[in-house]
Amino acid sequence: MDDWQPLEDTVPAEVLRAEVMAWAERLGVTPREVRVRPMRRKWASCSSAGRLTFNSELLRQPSAFRAEVIVHELLHLQVPNHGRLFRALLRAHLSRA
Repeated sequence: MDDWQPLEDTVPAEVLRAEVMAWAERLGVTPREVRVRPMRRKWASCSSAGRLTFNSELLRQPSAFRAEVIVHELLHLQVPNHGRLFRALLRAHLSRA
């Protein structure tokens, strides 16, 4: 059983979804759908249709890192690129986390 993780190092997918929805409310955005599944190359993605997909490996990451990934993806519902505005909003929201 190589995938075993101590309970204190892992959160359930429902907790991640709850964190996403709490941040969404804070940011004033509404994701159409929130998925958690294995992803090979990235922590998360946001589709143009408002669907957020989070890598299931994120469940094993510290809460501060999860927050960074969550806020990053939710901000894409407002700003589709990684330009100056996006980076400023990301810094502003994470500094208040």
